[in-house]
Amino acid sequence: MSTYVYGITASSHPALPEKLSGVGDPPLPVRVLKEGELAAVVSDAPEGLRPKRKDLLAHQSVLAEAGAEGAVLPMRFGSIAPDDESVTGVLAERADHYKERLQALDGKVEYNVKATHQEDAVLHRVMSENPEIRAMTEANRQSGGGSYEERLRLGEMVVAAVQARETEDAADVQRALEPVAADVSEGPESTGWLVNVSFLVDRESAEPFLTAVEQVRSSHPHIELRVNGPLPPYSFVEPGPPQHAGSAAGPGVAQE
Repeated sequence: MSTYVYGITASSHPALPEKLSGVGDPPLPVRVLKEGELAAVVSDAPEGLRPKRKDLLAHQSVLAEAGAEGAVLPMRFGSIAPDDESVTGVLAERADHYKERLQALDGKVEYNVKATHQEDAVLHRVMSENPEIRAMTEANRQSGGGSYEERLRLGEMVVAAVQARETEDAADVQRALEPVAADVSEGPESTGWLVNVSFLVDRESAEPFLTAVEQVRSSHPHIELRVNGPLPPYSFVEPGPPQHAGSAAGPGVAQE
């Protein structure tokens, strides 16, 4: 049977609670596979696993139990290996890397920050900062809206100014938050986000980071910041190459 992998810990990690269960219907019992100084928190992999709320929460719950007692490298939901031997084989092969990561991430959590512009507010700011745009807007208004060419030119100027503001604001957000984080991981680019960045933060001293977030909100009211965390440090595991094409799951495991 395939093996579902929740995360990697040190083999000296305190024992998990008895009868801890994970994904599956019914929930499958969680166990630990040890290989030298490392261990993997696993269960059997259920057939036809899909990202349903119940299983997503079960995955998070197992990681929360493991992380409460010490450092754990979290695997993303759906991380599946062909069998137990495949898991322990990767632990042996990449032992130095995983031991370094466990040390680096001990006591750390992840905060993901996404930023977007509030459309009306950013347009107001662009107008207030650009006298040429204000003058052309007023000229068009006084002439009944302006010619097609004048309206087109105005639109191009506004778009260019908004794009410049997007670049500047994205840099401002990262510049404000990076000094209060231990590490930074850029998220995948996607339409609509000025910023999609994960920050590695000390679990016991997250207050300076969250204070910096509030300072950005205060100084940039035209930006909407969405902060998700504290999370297991998924973005900082630096997984090895997957065994199956298209997998992005982690240490030699395939992702459903």
